[in-house]
Amino acid sequence: MAQKPSIPKGTRDFSPEQMRRRNHIFSTIRGVFNRYGYQPIETPAMENLSTLLGKYGDEGDRLLFKVLNSGEFTSSLSPELLQPGMVNRAALAISEKGLRYDLTVPFARFVVQNQAGIHFPFKRYQIQPVWRADRPQKGRYREFYQCDADVIGSKSMFNELELVLMVDEVFQQLNIRTAIKINNRKVLYGIAEHIGHPDRLIDITVAIDKLEKIGAEAVMAELQSKGIDAEACAKLLPIIGLRGSASEQLDVLRPLLEQSEVGKLGMAELDELFGLIAQAHKAKPLHATVELDLSLARGLNYYTGAIFEVKALDAQIGSICGGGRYDDLTGIFGLKGVSGVGISFGADRIYDVMQQLDLFGQTDEWNAIMVANFGEAETLYSMSLLRQCDLQQTPVLVYPDTAKLKKQLDYANALRIPYVLMAGDAEMAQQQITLKDMTTGQQTTIAASELAAALNAIIEQKQA
Repeated sequence: MAQKPSIPKGTRDFSPEQMRRRNHIFSTIRGVFNRYGYQPIETPAMENLSTLLGKYGDEGDRLLFKVLNSGEFTSSLSPELLQPGMVNRAALAISEKGLRYDLTVPFARFVVQNQAGIHFPFKRYQIQPVWRADRPQKGRYREFYQCDADVIGSKSMFNELELVLMVDEVFQQLNIRTAIKINNRKVLYGIAEHIGHPDRLIDITVAIDKLEKIGAEAVMAELQSKGIDAEACAKLLPIIGLRGSASEQLDVLRPLLEQSEVGKLGMAELDELFGLIAQAHKAKPLHATVELDLSLARGLNYYTGAIFEVKALDAQIGSICGGGRYDDLTGIFGLKGVSGVGISFGADRIYDVMQQLDLFGQTDEWNAIMVANFGEAETLYSMSLLRQCDLQQTPVLVYPDTAKLKKQLDYANALRIPYVLMAGDAEMAQQQITLKDMTTGQQTTIAASELAAALNAIIEQKQA
């Protein structure tokens, strides 16, 4: 017996019903991106490995999917490259390409490569899959979609405000209650200076980024394993555990970071951003709660300023959106001093949240019309009437075979098609057609000349 086919762990197939749900998420996010003036681009699934390595930290480098070179790739492996600690150099010797880990680094490469044709500030969005060689688990996949929006070439805090408003609008439209958590990497650097370890910022941020997942004790143990002493850990824990409004937390933090110029700059940026958010909320209340969370770290190395993370309030899952400010990401590709800020929606986690909370509603229904087949002449008659109607891109499915009506209606029910058009000899003779509502079972006979108006009225009602 042939072995049953399978797909790699951490990847998924999607049925038509699931694709309708996913497309509902994508179209909602895309609509908000367009409304705020972001323009679409796409980049290749594969990038040169040299573009990707070293941009995400050691942990990120380990999670990169590497594509082996064609031919006898082992010939380029010297004994030296097989020694411990030579993983990245060995990978570059046998793999010139890798699957993209996120959309931000490829975007930075795109900007540098195409800078002559770009007008700054440049606002772009991308909705494409990314790949990570992570351990698959609930809400964590090896292949998943990101929906990114970035503006590059401007340091204005209005960009951060706009991203917060976009996040709020997307999740309001999707009916997901959220909390938008904000911090600043400069403040984290100031905290690292305060506890006496400014040179260990990466170790600190990588560890505290796991706080919610593994707990405070495990985080402190990880920090001590990296050489951060117990006294420093004891200073750190109360700071990242601060609660209250943004102004209350910053008031506590100010005297602690008085000696840190970088930390004070970060606090000034947070003051400005939360002030802008307060004014926007006063003009039109935000749907989400917005809070300062000093334990938020965003482990990626390229963030330098404001950082964001969004949590669903009614579902147990990790962050469903995140991002931040990066002041010189393009500098690693030769274009210095170009600041950017962006946000990334995790479409797959958003899908899981909406499924948990039963939020898809009418998106489960395929708003299509099926033409029943009573014979060649009758089917052509129905099709000709429909061709004269402007159905605003409503799908029309013709049942291709002359089968018993029950079989055809069962097929429509199986596909959740809400309406079926039927025409036999009698309808053709009187220039009529019958419309069956598959939800209620009601049948209505309509004059051929009135079909377009009747169907458009139904479509408008569905869209209302």
